[in-house]
Amino acid sequence: MALTKKKRVLNEVKQLVMITIGAVIAAAGLEFFLVPNNILDGGVIGLSIIAAKMTGQTMSIFLILLNLPFLYIGYRRIGAKFTLHTLYGVIVLSAFTAYFHHFEPATDDLFLATIIGAVILGTGVGLVIRTGGALDGTEIIAILVSKKRPVSVGQFIMIVNLFIFILAALLVFSWETAMYSIITYYIAFKMIDIVVEGLEELKSVTIISDVPEELADLLTKQLGRGMTYIQGQGVYSNEPKKIIYMIVTRIELATLRSIVAETDPNALVAIENIADVSGSNFDKGSAH
Repeated sequence: MALTKKKRVLNEVKQLVMITIGAVIAAAGLEFFLVPNNILDGGVIGLSIIAAKMTGQTMSIFLILLNLPFLYIGYRRIGAKFTLHTLYGVIVLSAFTAYFHHFEPATDDLFLATIIGAVILGTGVGLVIRTGGALDGTEIIAILVSKKRPVSVGQFIMIVNLFIFILAALLVFSWETAMYSIITYYIAFKMIDIVVEGLEELKSVTIISDVPEELADLLTKQLGRGMTYIQGQGVYSNEPKKIIYMIVTRIELATLRSIVAETDPNALVAIENIADVSGSNFDKGSAH
């Protein structure tokens, strides 16, 4: 029991460290590239940039104030752990944007600021999300809305951000800046995906074949990947079947298809995307 408690404490410390690193990276992207060049991100961060520009106050104050209502809703509807992680991330982000605000921007070139700032911001936000938190309260609302309406989290955030960019163009910045902001949002969004899901695209493959043992032997030799037999039964034939299940990388997929086509052209092959894999020594290609 003591060991379990120790592991929980260590795990929590690791999560807080990763959230801290992610929030600091995001703050650097904002203050060294985006904010000095009047380029927005979406969500509460974008609203905070607009509010800071209109009032003359520092963005860090609005990052906390504008997130508070969303955090309260998240605490009531999603749970304490996620909300506390998000609150911690927002506080770290706010503190470091205030600190970095005193430094000179890295560039005044709009194009460079857009690209590099978005990559850095997306990397930081992605680290926080991968750890189990968030840096933007609108994500909490998006999660809740997606559960009750036929709108995905991504679609809801896109609609909110479109409104924010139009608001920025009308009230504070130019249409040119708003368009650069849309590019920033898109690149940051893609970087978040890369950090959360990884660069390597993984695929789960289910194969139903009349010669599963032969296929499994060839796939093991050629790909060096482990696999699992799932026991199935044909509906019409009523015969037991061994179904092959394995996980491969995108690069290995072509080899797999070639082996299946040569060994059993009539085999049914179902391929699905996988965001992440852990355990079973997947990286070493050991048998499951």
